[in-house]
Amino acid sequence: MTLPQVREISAALNHATASYVSVFAGRIADTGIDPLPLMAAAVEVLEVNTKAELVWASTREILNIFQANAVGCQVITVTNDILRKLSLIGYDLAEYSIDTVKMFLDDAQRAGFTL
Repeated sequence: MTLPQVREISAALNHATASYVSVFAGRIADTGIDPLPLMAAAVEVLEVNTKAELVWASTREILNIFQANAVGCQVITVTNDILRKLSLIGYDLAEYSIDTVKMFLDDAQRAGFTL
C-alpha cells in the first residue's frame, strides 16, 4: 500500500516473467488518503518492466474505474455490486435526485412510517 513497497517489489521482479503488482487503492482511500498520486507513481515505477502490470485493488466506487484508467493502471478488481452501478454512468443528476427521494419514500412506507 506504499510506494516504497511498489519500488521494492518492482526491483525483485524477473523482467522475463509476467507479473501483477496489486495495490489496495480502496483501503488507502479508507484511511482518508487519496490513492491517485500513489497509483500514478506506481505506474511509472513499473514502466521499466514491460511484463509487470499494476492492479487497482479494493475498488470502492465506479469513480475508481475512471481513476485507474486515467493513471494508466492495467487491471482493476471490481465487485458485482459496483458493476451493477455501471448503468448509472451519465445518469441525469436531477432525475437521479428525484428517483432517490422516491426510493427513500418507498422505504419509509414499507417500514410503516408516515408523515
